[in-house]
Amino acid sequence: MLEKVSTTTTADKTVLEDTSVYETAVRQLQAAADKLGIDEGVYQILSRPKRELTVNFPVEMDSGEVQVFTGYRVQHNLAGGPGKGGIRYHPDVTLDEVRALAMWMTWKCAVAGIPYGGAKGGVTCQPKVMSNRELERLTRRYATEISIMIGPDQDIPAPDINTNAQTMAWFMDTISMHRGITVPGVVTGKPLSIGGTLGRVEATGRGVMIAAREAASQIGLALDGARVAVQGYGNVGYYAARLLAEQGCTLVGVADSTSGLYSETGLDADALRQYKDTNGSFAGYTGVDRVSPQELLELPCDILVPAAIEGQVTAANADKIKARIIVEGANGPTTPEADAILYDKGILVVPDILANAGGVVVSYFEWVQNIQHYFWDLDEVNQQMESIMVRSFAEVTELAREEGASMRDAAMLLAVGRVVEAMRVRGVYP
Repeated sequence: MLEKVSTTTTADKTVLEDTSVYETAVRQLQAAADKLGIDEGVYQILSRPKRELTVNFPVEMDSGEVQVFTGYRVQHNLAGGPGKGGIRYHPDVTLDEVRALAMWMTWKCAVAGIPYGGAKGGVTCQPKVMSNRELERLTRRYATEISIMIGPDQDIPAPDINTNAQTMAWFMDTISMHRGITVPGVVTGKPLSIGGTLGRVEATGRGVMIAAREAASQIGLALDGARVAVQGYGNVGYYAARLLAEQGCTLVGVADSTSGLYSETGLDADALRQYKDTNGSFAGYTGVDRVSPQELLELPCDILVPAAIEGQVTAANADKIKARIIVEGANGPTTPEADAILYDKGILVVPDILANAGGVVVSYFEWVQNIQHYFWDLDEVNQQMESIMVRSFAEVTELAREEGASMRDAAMLLAVGRVVEAMRVRGVYP
């Protein structure tokens, strides 16, 4: 039986001991389960993955050397439908992390009201020092190893950190070769030429922009001239920055994994993207003030978008944050201790399972189009995604108001309640 996470109390603040990212996810579940009065048996089901696979597989490198990599695929809960979740390539990928991300995907799909369960995958590797051919061989072998869990009606991967449309093309082709037919619906986030959807590349960033817009309206903040800082300048961070700038915001700070930039007068989102694509990082960028990725979180701004990795906003820095709104572009960027501090400070936090749901919503649209063999135009994709995001934001906001709770707590109550109801209706087999 999974033990509930132990805590100690120091100076009237509850401090989580030896917090792992999975313990953070379980702790969030605990709070919602206690509030909803969930049966202990149901809690035990939800607090651990339904299925998890660890694979160790060889890849021949360009040098001729064979290296063994470790990969994971975790399905948290499938009561709502097939598993859905990205695949990341990163040196810090662990089973603990993938478990947490799979759980958060369950809640994200439930908040958005789309018929998926939560899943996630990853490979522990150094993708930035690997050649394109090495990445292809790694992807095809990893896809083969986890193919027993994957399928359009079973579990549908998508891109995540250090993976992209090309990765998904290799993945889809590998599964298709195994099955002897083309299976476009086995992944989402594919290139348009093989069944991808318009609007998918910018979908998560667009969803972050919509969430920021709705949050700003809620607190009476005009977007025109609002100062924005973005930590993490990959796909999500860039599109969030660019689309918020189109709404009239001023981008005052950005950071990648190694360095950050600050300019009170504003930065050009597209110029920064071009520089990073050319040079690999912001390390040599001149003409602006330099900050560390952690210092960026504490910059004077109206809207802060943590769009890097989990565990960035903690008890150590939450009290130094000056933003009025935090919109979580990354998964799990804020710890429970930081959440409590931010709530007491009156900072509105739009949680990850709501704020960055635009990606999985448009992934759902891609899957639907693949199954129907009928494709939508860009306006329809964006309109349908905006409709779901605005509706979900309103539902979470209303529940937060009714419960006198934070948006994260409200989003968790809504998500967990929906998953529990699906489990109740389906029953326990046999």
